[in-house]
Amino acid sequence: MELFGKIKQRELEKAILVHVDFYHETDREELDEFYELVDSAGAEVCELLTTKRSAPDSKTFIGKGKAEEVLEAVRAHEADIVIVNHALTPAQERNLSRMLECDVIDRVGLILDIFAQRARSHEGKLQVELAQLKRMSTRLVKGWTHLDRQGGIGARGPGETQLESDRRLIQGKIKQLESKIERVRQQRVLARRSRKKSEMPTVAIIGYTNAGKSTLFNQMTQAGVYAEDRLFATLDATLRKVRLPGAGSVIFADTVGFIRHIPHDLVAAFRSTLEETSEANLLIHLVDASDPHREEKMRDVAVVIKEVGAEEVPQLIVYNKIDALEPEVLPKVDFNEQGLPERVWISAQKNQGIDLMMDAVAAYFRGEFVNVDLVLSSAAGKRRSELYELGTILEEGFDEAGNSTFKMCLTQLEADLIKKWPELLVFQKQSA
Repeated sequence: MELFGKIKQRELEKAILVHVDFYHETDREELDEFYELVDSAGAEVCELLTTKRSAPDSKTFIGKGKAEEVLEAVRAHEADIVIVNHALTPAQERNLSRMLECDVIDRVGLILDIFAQRARSHEGKLQVELAQLKRMSTRLVKGWTHLDRQGGIGARGPGETQLESDRRLIQGKIKQLESKIERVRQQRVLARRSRKKSEMPTVAIIGYTNAGKSTLFNQMTQAGVYAEDRLFATLDATLRKVRLPGAGSVIFADTVGFIRHIPHDLVAAFRSTLEETSEANLLIHLVDASDPHREEKMRDVAVVIKEVGAEEVPQLIVYNKIDALEPEVLPKVDFNEQGLPERVWISAQKNQGIDLMMDAVAAYFRGEFVNVDLVLSSAAGKRRSELYELGTILEEGFDEAGNSTFKMCLTQLEADLIKKWPELLVFQKQSA
């Protein structure tokens, strides 16, 4: 099992960064974002080397001349690792590592390293390990090149058998993890069905990584979710029930941040949070208002939303970090032609405009309000406590039999929910 220890999160120390600026926009990776990713991984940046190319070099991605320049930087700084801001093929990564005489990881490997640090739930850790193993299975030869002797009679040795054995070990481990993750997924499906059965709407907070989703989630729900000014601070789905002003209770879901050109394996790896997105009744699309590339990043998020089948879910655009804008922008709400909130401007960190945003979210769920008389059986203590979380209690008391009596103002959704309670003895609707 020593093999699997090699895929654990490596501690990045001195790093040389390599960035290629391609002439075609679709091939470019944001340089500022690269720095943030490296910072999130905890590396000490020694030097950044950049180059321009029309297309990647098939053997080394960056070309022989640039590779020699990187090798000089590695030796000069005694660097431990080279990080390339692009996706490399296994062969390119292997060739570069051999030429540069040190470890090389690409953008996907960097993101996986961050994921390994950030995952906190049982499922999140399983998903990270699965993604790492799948990636390792395509790069296994790198660690065993000295044993992988190819050739005819007399040239085939134990190294070939070792490599095949390692591949079988990895495939077996992948199947075990997939089985465990499927069991967790089924449990999540049951929980989601239970929420649907209770007719409680779900609001998913989405957005580019580091837009401030977890900070906003904490402000709205006081959930204490891990929030830090780094990329991918949140990887695990977190759900909290919140009562909206004049609209009843909803479930808020915090989700993993999106990023440009995120590999499909990584999208699949965090399906738990993305499923909350596709099943939601409303999406809060959180945007860093101070980011000069915010429009481009909004388009990137839209691409991922379409990939997970959530493009038809209504969206409320929320511009965060207005405290960093110049000139000053105050919290406000922009409405569309139908009178529904379309954009909200807030600062989650400074707790500015949160009440406006909650009102805007509530506007999507407000329906007809009804006043009702209720009588619950004397044995319905649990249901009695649930009523305190629903609607507005106008009056309460007890009848001669010891049953609980209530006069309440409820949304139509809440009224329909309570009607189904077996402990309910009387339900009488009055004029509002």
